[in-house]
Amino acid sequence: MIKSKEAQRLLDSLTTAVMLFDKNGALCSMNTAAESLLSCSARQILGSCAEKVVPGVPEFSAAVTRGLETGASYTERNMQIILAPGNTIYVDCIVSPVHTELDGATVLVELSNADWHQRVLREENIIAQHNVSSALVRGMAHEIKNPLGGLRGAAQLLERELHSEELKEYTRIIIQEADRLRKLLDRMSGPKALPDKKDINIHEILEHVRQLVSAETSRCIKIERDYDPSIPNLLADRDQLIQAFLNVVRNAAQSIGNRPGTIKLCTRTERQFTIGLNRYRLVLRVDVIDDGPGIPSDIKESIFYPMVTGREEGTGLGLSIAQSMAHYHDGVIACQSVPGNTCFTIWLPLSRGTKHES
Repeated sequence: MIKSKEAQRLLDSLTTAVMLFDKNGALCSMNTAAESLLSCSARQILGSCAEKVVPGVPEFSAAVTRGLETGASYTERNMQIILAPGNTIYVDCIVSPVHTELDGATVLVELSNADWHQRVLREENIIAQHNVSSALVRGMAHEIKNPLGGLRGAAQLLERELHSEELKEYTRIIIQEADRLRKLLDRMSGPKALPDKKDINIHEILEHVRQLVSAETSRCIKIERDYDPSIPNLLADRDQLIQAFLNVVRNAAQSIGNRPGTIKLCTRTERQFTIGLNRYRLVLRVDVIDDGPGIPSDIKESIFYPMVTGREEGTGLGLSIAQSMAHYHDGVIACQSVPGNTCFTIWLPLSRGTKHES
């Protein structure tokens, strides 16, 4: 890494991914934004050539080589980088000569995520959809609960006047169904209490959820784990997060059904990350990935709305409630889905946010 700690701190404060290559084309330094963008650790790839730093992207190694040979600055836009199946990003690659002997570096490469503005807009849209649907559901629940309470009360009064047990059975059914509908409305409205936030370990939450889902599902579904043990505790409501992750992982299991399949739970951190219009120095990222048939295209854009489901027996409340739980923790849930690879990503802040002006 750069010998100067002050210089390294300066690089790490940048939100743009920055890498330095020496005259032989070997990586001699990278900042935390680059580690986050490429989902790798600097310790693992320092000293590697450009082909290994960004494998499978010949345009990247060609850009580094060109920078070394010409000593001129240039930019290549919309370079495609495939990080994993179903996870493709587009970056603007800026190559500049470095007139310094700092760690022998001669070329500086900046990777600016061209998807950033689109992602921010998508997240703002998800948050806006959630706020509108939550307000709509709360208003609808209030309007329904009033006459529902009247129906229940009338059934109770009628039951007192009836002497036949056979007739009373009908009033009991009315009361039971009224109670069931009220509980459904309460679930749609989300939790009434504010989150009771305490220091919790995300992996303890995920292991609890994994055990619950494993007990519920068939043995043909495997739940794999890819945890980063260095992730710090976060301030959150344990019960609400269990419910949120349980809903998402259950959704993955239900999409696979009784066929053989795999669910993967992956935890990572993201630095200098924006959720909506708030930028956070550090956020938690949890990916729930399944190899099921994917989300039907006609409901992809409305998957987090209440009562939207791709299953005949589904209620359409699980993902809506999960999004509410994430929102209460200043986080957000997003989804990418193609047949054979569906990924729900949950971002939760690990630090205090600041307003980001786009």
